[in-house]
Amino acid sequence: MDMTSRLVQLNAAYARAIDTEKFEDWPKLFADPCLYKVTTADNVAKGLESGIMYADSRGMLEDRVSALRKANIYERQRYRHIVGLPVVTGEAGGVATTETPFLIVRIMRDGAMAVFATGCYHDRVVADSSGALSFAERVVVCDGGRFDTLVAIPF
Repeated sequence: MDMTSRLVQLNAAYARAIDTEKFEDWPKLFADPCLYKVTTADNVAKGLESGIMYADSRGMLEDRVSALRKANIYERQRYRHIVGLPVVTGEAGGVATTETPFLIVRIMRDGAMAVFATGCYHDRVVADSSGALSFAERVVVCDGGRFDTLVAIPF
C-alpha cells in the first residue's frame, strides 16, 4: 500500500475515533512522545505558539480523554469530520510531513447541526517497526478563531 493510502487510513481512523465517541482510541493513534495542538490560522501567520488545546505526550492525551469522560461539564454534542486527501509536503529521516484539510460539523443533542470548524491538519507522521503509521505531531490549524461553545472534544 502506498504512503497516501496509508495516510488516508490513519486520518479515517482518527476521525472515526472522535465521531463515534470512542475517545479512548484517539491517543493510540499518536506516537509517544507526541505533540497535539489546536490553534488558528491567524496565530500561525503571526508566528504565535499559543493553542486552544495542547498536549506533548500520549499520557496528556489520555488525561484529556479522562477529563472529557469524568470531569468536564459541557452541552452534549458530537462531531462529524469530513477529511480531505492528505498531501505529503516532505519526507526526511523516517518522518513524513503532511497537510490534510478538514471540515467538522457539530451535532447538538437536539439534532441541530452547524459547521464547527474548518482548517488543515499539519502533521508529522512516523512508522513503527511493524510499519504502522502514527502522529508524532498534529497541529490543528483552524481557519477561524471563534468557537461558540466550550471546546471539549478533540478536533
